[in-house]
Amino acid sequence: MLALFAVPFCAQAEEAPAPSYTITSNIGVFSQYIFRGISYTQENPAVQGGFDFAHESGAYLGIWGTNVSDLALSNATGEIDVYGGYAKTYGDWTFDVGFLQFIFPGGKYDPSGESLNTLELNAAVTWKFIQLKYSHSVTDYFGFNDKTFGLGRGDSDGSHYLEANANYEFLPTWQLNLHVGHQKVKNYEEYNFTDWKVGVTKSFDGGWQAAVAYIDTNADKNFYTICDNGIRCKDTGDSKWLAYIKRTF
Repeated sequence: MLALFAVPFCAQAEEAPAPSYTITSNIGVFSQYIFRGISYTQENPAVQGGFDFAHESGAYLGIWGTNVSDLALSNATGEIDVYGGYAKTYGDWTFDVGFLQFIFPGGKYDPSGESLNTLELNAAVTWKFIQLKYSHSVTDYFGFNDKTFGLGRGDSDGSHYLEANANYEFLPTWQLNLHVGHQKVKNYEEYNFTDWKVGVTKSFDGGWQAAVAYIDTNADKNFYTICDNGIRCKDTGDSKWLAYIKRTF
């Protein structure tokens, strides 16, 4: 008779509480590294990856890295981004405030020695699949200042980037990606530009994802063309294709 009561007794055993946080990682191979429409690997491949911590309260923190071109980003051996913030969802709306610290090991201008490291604060609001985001630099934007250029215009802290994004699932596991953004560099308006993107993302079992996108900008090629010893030159802001495959664990 005791055996008859064994099953219901086990079924009533308390389940372990769900963890209050999650930690995920990701790694991917990209045809190039593109930031706000500008190729920072001069159209060469990139390997990128990072770690993300998310708490049930809405707080999050992450770190991400990629290889870069030391010509596109003066003397930099790579890029490491540290970011965090707080996000909360109410029905179809999500509100997010945070920070993003760009770190470029070895990245500095010659001969001034000014660092490319930049800190931005950001805020975003998302309704279903549409997002509006604003990013504001509280340090010089990628080292733009009088010491770097000697133009007497002052610092570039207060530069900002405004963007709109739409990520619409038009079929199960298929997503249409649309983006438009405008970068304003304070006191250095010749570096201002608008960028846009049209792409498609496909998700697979096991955390795999693949994507392809067409990206373009109206950045002035006189200021965004990088030359290797004056011989091989690339307009880092011209139209380009991006393809990648990555996995999240």
